[in-house]
Amino acid sequence: MAAKDHVEAFDTTLEKTYLRLNELAEELGTSDRHEAYQMLRAFLHALRDRLPVESAVNLGAQLPMLVRGFYYEGWDPAHKPEKMHLEAFLAYVRREANWDPDDVEAAVQAASRTLQHHVTEGELAKSIGILPNDIFRFLVS
Repeated sequence: MAAKDHVEAFDTTLEKTYLRLNELAEELGTSDRHEAYQMLRAFLHALRDRLPVESAVNLGAQLPMLVRGFYYEGWDPAHKPEKMHLEAFLAYVRREANWDPDDVEAAVQAASRTLQHHVTEGELAKSIGILPNDIFRFLVS
């Protein structure tokens, strides 16, 4: 039996992750995938921490393996969901991504659009549909 020099599951998840990062980078007006990664990671963490645990897990199941890894990174579901309104949600993302405060709203909306392109409509509706109205309306606008 010949040994493979790569693992197909890793190739696939890397391809899917770069697809999302490239899409987000384009929306952000940059070619810096690291910058896109920082925003996507911060956005997903804020979303994960605001959702009830079951919804956060259901959303995580929709993500590619690599994205799922950084989605769950550092997560402690013991005290979730964190109660936050839109301003606190944006502040959370701004802090975690180390983002310019003047650009965080547009960047979060870009990250939300990227997520919406790659998660099934039904799962997204179940997940973000339970967010407070101010956050929900902001993310789907």
